[in-house]
Amino acid sequence: MARALIPSDTTIRNIKPGDARKRLTDGEGLYLLLFVKGGAHGWRLDYTIHGKRKTLSLGTYPDTGLKLAREKAEAARQLVAAGADPSEQRKEDKAAHVRAREAEERAGAGLPSQGSFEEVAREWYALHRDDWAPSYGDKIIKRLESDVFPWIGRLPVDCITPPQLLTVLRRIEQRGVVETAHRALENCSQVFRHAVASGCAPSNPARDLKDALRKPVVKHFPAITNPVRLGELLRACDAYQGTHVVRTALRLMPLVLLRPGELRQAQWSEFDLDAGVWTVPAARMKREKAGKLNGKPHIVPLAAQAVAALRELYPLTGPHGYVFRGERHHDRPMSDAAVNAALRAMGFGADEVTGHGFRATARTMLAERLGVVEPVIEAQLAHSVKDSLGRAYNRTEYHDERRAMMQTWADYLDRLRKGADVVHLKHVA
Repeated sequence: MARALIPSDTTIRNIKPGDARKRLTDGEGLYLLLFVKGGAHGWRLDYTIHGKRKTLSLGTYPDTGLKLAREKAEAARQLVAAGADPSEQRKEDKAAHVRAREAEERAGAGLPSQGSFEEVAREWYALHRDDWAPSYGDKIIKRLESDVFPWIGRLPVDCITPPQLLTVLRRIEQRGVVETAHRALENCSQVFRHAVASGCAPSNPARDLKDALRKPVVKHFPAITNPVRLGELLRACDAYQGTHVVRTALRLMPLVLLRPGELRQAQWSEFDLDAGVWTVPAARMKREKAGKLNGKPHIVPLAAQAVAALRELYPLTGPHGYVFRGERHHDRPMSDAAVNAALRAMGFGADEVTGHGFRATARTMLAERLGVVEPVIEAQLAHSVKDSLGRAYNRTEYHDERRAMMQTWADYLDRLRKGADVVHLKHVA
């Protein structure tokens, strides 16, 4: 088929308004439509792809001159020869340009690019954060921001491979924080599952990586379970030379079986000393957000020794506000490091005991030394039931059994404190 039928740009420039011709044909599908856009002329290319006749616009004259129009037509013909549709290619190019411009705008605004791992991760986080306690949610997003986003955050979520993700996790592992690497893997897997469900990714590359990481070494809080050594600790607590607030906290820690944070934030309004009961609000317990908002408070039966210690402290910090108030700021609880600092000052190292370790001490010795049955101990420790059926149906709270257990435990600690020869007792609550 003939080509280059239009002699030159001069031929086009000499066309006057009113010219009876509709087009100038340059050959092989390229032609110039006359007076189509406000008096301008428009280049068109007719072509056939997959048996279908189509027309492609190549610009207007004089912005697109004869030489440029022929170059565009030739490029389009080459695409057709390769089996590609020039019209579809143009649409894809425009879409890519729009995406690139949007990516630049999002980057300028400090936002992750669309379809990136970071964007999908933040979408997943926003979807679930209201279900979590704020402190738990903060840990998740900070972990992603520190250990994951810098390395794969900008990558398209549907292009990330298992080896790429494993490299990120190995970097965390090499810092010696193996458990953090496993948590990061779990969070990434949750993000990828969200991506699969929302159609952003075909599969979850984190699915098979668990066994590729070193197993974390489970570290329990150090705790004293030897009766003789525990007696020494109790006597040291009684003789502690620090503030009366901290000394009382040390005396109560082994008696109430709560976490240090739950104890130090106690308020006088939660106590009924005449009834010997401490009602800890659900919001302060270690629970999921729904449990904190809608769960029952945790009831702590107080042994006579615990009530006596609280009555002794009452004139100093009662009747309102924090039971264990801060030394300088009475509107705040004492420092979360106060109990552990006191233990260190008394000569008990961090590898032997911590404030949290009093729970483990009680959990072990109540069962092994006093023969208390496990469900009663677990109820007092506010541990969730382990099996799924138990969560739904086992709602026994063992109030009477726990009250008896707490008094028996306090009496047993008194005997240890006095250096008594302690034998295995078989009191079963």
